[in-house]
Amino acid sequence: MLEASSKSVDLPFNTPSKVASAIATNTNTNTNKNKNKKYQSVFNITALSIFISCVLSGISPEVQAKTVTINSPSKNITVSLSDDADIPEYRVSFNGEDAVLASRMGLVFKSLGEFGSGFEISKSTSDSNQSRWQQPWGEREWVDDHHNKLTTTFSNGNYHFIVEFKVFDDGLGFRYQVPTQKGLASESALNITNELTEFSIPDAHNATAWWIPGRGWNRYEYLYNTSTVNKVDRAHTPFTYKLASGTHLSIHEAALTDYAAMVLDQRRDGTLKADLTPWSDGILVKTKPGFTTPWRTIQIAEKATGLLNSDLILNLNEPNKLGDVSWVEPGKYVGIWWGMHLNENTWGSGDKHGATTSETKRYMDFAAKYGFDGVLVEGWNLGWDGSWFHNGDVFSFTKPYDDFDIDAVSEYGAKQNVRLIGHHETSGSVTNYRNQMNDAYDLYKKHGVTQIKTGYVADGGDIKRVDENGITRHEWHDGQFMVNEYLHSVSEAAKRGISINTHEPVKDTGLRRTYPNWIAREGARGQEFNAWGTPPNNPEHTAILPFTRMLSGPMDFTPGIFNLAPEGLDAVNRVQTTITKQLALYVVLYSPIQMAADLPRNYVERLDAFQFIQDVPTDWSESIAVAGEVGDFVAFARKDRHSDDWYLGALTDEQARSFDVELSFLDNNQQYEAQIYRDGANANWLTNPYDYVIETTKVTSKHNLSLVLAKSGGTAVRFKALN
Repeated sequence: MLEASSKSVDLPFNTPSKVASAIATNTNTNTNKNKNKKYQSVFNITALSIFISCVLSGISPEVQAKTVTINSPSKNITVSLSDDADIPEYRVSFNGEDAVLASRMGLVFKSLGEFGSGFEISKSTSDSNQSRWQQPWGEREWVDDHHNKLTTTFSNGNYHFIVEFKVFDDGLGFRYQVPTQKGLASESALNITNELTEFSIPDAHNATAWWIPGRGWNRYEYLYNTSTVNKVDRAHTPFTYKLASGTHLSIHEAALTDYAAMVLDQRRDGTLKADLTPWSDGILVKTKPGFTTPWRTIQIAEKATGLLNSDLILNLNEPNKLGDVSWVEPGKYVGIWWGMHLNENTWGSGDKHGATTSETKRYMDFAAKYGFDGVLVEGWNLGWDGSWFHNGDVFSFTKPYDDFDIDAVSEYGAKQNVRLIGHHETSGSVTNYRNQMNDAYDLYKKHGVTQIKTGYVADGGDIKRVDENGITRHEWHDGQFMVNEYLHSVSEAAKRGISINTHEPVKDTGLRRTYPNWIAREGARGQEFNAWGTPPNNPEHTAILPFTRMLSGPMDFTPGIFNLAPEGLDAVNRVQTTITKQLALYVVLYSPIQMAADLPRNYVERLDAFQFIQDVPTDWSESIAVAGEVGDFVAFARKDRHSDDWYLGALTDEQARSFDVELSFLDNNQQYEAQIYRDGANANWLTNPYDYVIETTKVTSKHNLSLVLAKSGGTAVRFKALN
């Protein structure tokens, strides 16, 4: 197929399929203008010949389908869009293999019915783009955007809608647009009651999927299932799967704004349907003509590591809307947090209250001594006493407990160049939070707080809002209402130079590109489950996360626990890793803000291993996944944005394993001191998690590094540039 150009083709509703195909193919001519004229003449003659042939043969033009096709820049991916049997469908091939079988498309409105069945292709245009853009912070500084675009209009004679595809070498995205038109003025209300989008997976009985339940009570905080695709029920995205051929794919969405989040609902085996999260009144999306949906995305790679090296989600988001964001600062912090999960402290007031003035100053002293730039303080504000999980309406976000002096701790931290990191837990009572938000953010700005960790702890479907009539409604975390509410928080914070780290969030869809102060979020089972979860995170959990949750964006996992079994090795609740796997997490699980999550005393006991946490940066100029298989193991190499140093993190599941990593990612003509933190010979997460070795050796880009990982073990390496 020839590469795309911007040639537009209008197709009458009664155009025979072969004529339509020939004409549509003309939209995919080479961008070279001289070649365009040649191909246009050839295809116009072909179209006329086929049309005459159809008429002479008595073929009824009304029943002929039309198909338009577009390739990725390297032609490894082909997308075909058709109106076969009066149903808009798309299909995808990768390296000549079926990646997505014919899959339905369309939307259903409460007032207008279906925009899908009965609609035909009436116009198609294509274009291409090759550009490069810079991230203010991220896993890499420069991102290449090279794609071909296909924009197709479907009409039924009364209304029309648009489907836009962007096809990259690492996958594709498509979205719907319903423009204003005759009978659909901009002020008209449109309620979406169904999205017909499907993803039809070939050979679903032999394809392997890694997934968590969609629309469950615990939001996104589940251990992952591994099953064949046909055994999936309703699943969150990113939804990652591997075909029997070895091709890896992941379905997700990008640029989720003013729309309901999508989960995948399996209908017939292998047919996964977009299932939008409803409002409390059952409507899926409340919108108006002129709207555009989020992108439905499919990342595709020959190997598992190809998914990790993709920038597809970011490329499908709009550029930065905030202007100068130099105030958004990546970094590392400690916090009054883990002690509450271990029940050494409490969020609420009393003898064990954690968020006191004296305790905060002690943490600030530790942060200043060991090079951390912030201290997170949870439980400083009124409202934590009693059953705070169900008590969100009593939270005050401006009034501290008597034993916490926000003026004093802010001044103390400023003298040591350690900032206070704010915390707001809403318990899902979002109207109470919205009513106090401006005052709360103003208070933090006054005290030099530039980052806030927000929390929305509540069961799925139990977000509490009070509507304009004073009636209490209960919404989902990933419904349209909360999609907008989260973004409102981020936007209001940006006005005050504050970044937001959302816990119990809506899933990440790459909006950090558009709103760079949305610096991180949770959205998966994090470290705290190791303190009290039943069961705690298993050894394969962090070997699955990079290939699933992390494909969507940064996660505040809170790594770095050094006291791995505070209640003993035989306790149910303990961290199921070795100590060097905890170090590897700082490189493997990307976040521009990383927490040294353990208690300060546990770091002082192992200052040699703690050195890696002090050294490892959180802002990178380049990131490369160098090895890995989903759920088994993974190895990432990342280069510090502010020095010539590289870092490597590698971890494994419950199986011990050894493999070599080529160091070709290192800069040529540069020698490095490899500072290696690895499992000891007798290390084992279950019986001996504290056996580790720290050693150094000289390396260059021509060397290999042999990694030996214990059961649920890891290796962390700093490659310190010597020249």
